Amino acid sequence: MTEPRDIVTNLAKRVTISPEDDSVSGLTQAGLTGLQHSGGVVTEEFHPKLSFDQGQKVYQEMQDNDPVVGAILKAIDLLIRQVGWSTLAASDSPEDQANALFVDQCMNDMSVAWHDTISEVLSMLPFGWSLHELIYKVRRGPTQVDPRLRSKYTDGRYGWRKIEIRAQNTRDRWEFEEDEGGIVGMYQIAPPDYKQNYIPIEKALLFRTTTHKGNPEGKSLLRNAYRPWVMKKRFEEIEGTGIERDLVGIPIAYVDPKILREDATVEEKAILAAIKTIVKNLRRDEQEGVIWPSTFDERGNRVYDLKLLSSGGQRQFDVGLIVDRYDRRIAQSVLADFIMLGHESVGSFALSSSKTRLFAVALGAWLNSITSVFNRHAIPRLFELNNISTESLPTIVHDDLEIPDLNEIADYVAKLAGVGIVFDDDESERHFRQVAKLPVPKRLDEGEETEVEEESVVEQETEE
Repeated sequence: MTEPRDIVTNLAKRVTISPEDDSVSGLTQAGLTGLQHSGGVVTEEFHPKLSFDQGQKVYQEMQDNDPVVGAILKAIDLLIRQVGWSTLAASDSPEDQANALFVDQCMNDMSVAWHDTISEVLSMLPFGWSLHELIYKVRRGPTQVDPRLRSKYTDGRYGWRKIEIRAQNTRDRWEFEEDEGGIVGMYQIAPPDYKQNYIPIEKALLFRTTTHKGNPEGKSLLRNAYRPWVMKKRFEEIEGTGIERDLVGIPIAYVDPKILREDATVEEKAILAAIKTIVKNLRRDEQEGVIWPSTFDERGNRVYDLKLLSSGGQRQFDVGLIVDRYDRRIAQSVLADFIMLGHESVGSFALSSSKTRLFAVALGAWLNSITSVFNRHAIPRLFELNNISTESLPTIVHDDLEIPDLNEIADYVAKLAGVGIVFDDDESERHFRQVAKLPVPKRLDEGEETEVEEESVVEQETEE
């Protein structure tokens, strides 16, 4: 029987060949992801109203006009704005610590605040993707007039001037690799000059909600909310029209039968069209009023008449409940249905807590995705531009989004203490104080020095 160690050894021997050897199938891509695109235009979306530019207009309307969608996106933006950002060194060595400090300086030395940059990145949620161009500057000091040279620092290094969005509605088409189908860049047509610009992917950061099939346009967070949004919008319009009709009544126009004939004259057809317009637009507002012809036949009866048929009263369906149902479905599609709990007569605190925790987990996953793009692409390019070794790079990290429940933590620690597990060391105390946002005593910050002093005292006592 072949041992697993032998199998690994044999596999290692197989791959020790020259990269130029095309005979090795593992070095050559045999298939494609299957992404549907033509002429640089992605055609994955099956719904015609959500494909390409039409979809961007729909998602723009959803986030700008719908109160539930707007509230969800605003909640995401405000919650993520509260998250702290920092850099983590690859090791404790002075060189790695200096590299981490350099990245931290670049993050806080841009013309646009870091949190505002992250807020722009979050536009990937309604549109599915967000492309940002990396724009650098030479750090020549704060007195420089040229923004390409102005910086808080004077070391002459290259830093981030801004990481600026290239709006989704300015995208003209994508450029893909001919052989493997990877993303090469994006062509843009933007105001005010509406000239075509080309942005290579090496100079940009592409943020996506999903990377399925290598689709550069990801998938909108609002995609699954589209159908309930359409139904809700339709019923709200019906509700508004119904309210107007209930207040006014159903207008009925009695007209001369001859203007309804197919062989009616041009003048008679014009009269019929004018009457239809009056009936269609009749409603209660500041411009209400009707000018109506006073015409009688030979018997003294009116040839034309306009009456209002009173409404039948209560309808069989409660439109308000229907609209509320679609509001819940919209919120559920983005794991944010907890925002509806306060507006209903049901829903416990425990349910609200579990739903908000799930929402926070989802936000944390998006933050991890955003951080990954910076760490995989932005930082290595920055270091290569400055001729700094990229063997051990620092990383950008974000704080936890969810605020821990101190009562739950206290209960957890108390239960552990009840079975004999006690957190009485300095490290645990420092951690719990930081979680509760309590000040950390100097004796904890100087713990290492205290330990050294205690060891010296013990050694001195032993010698005596």
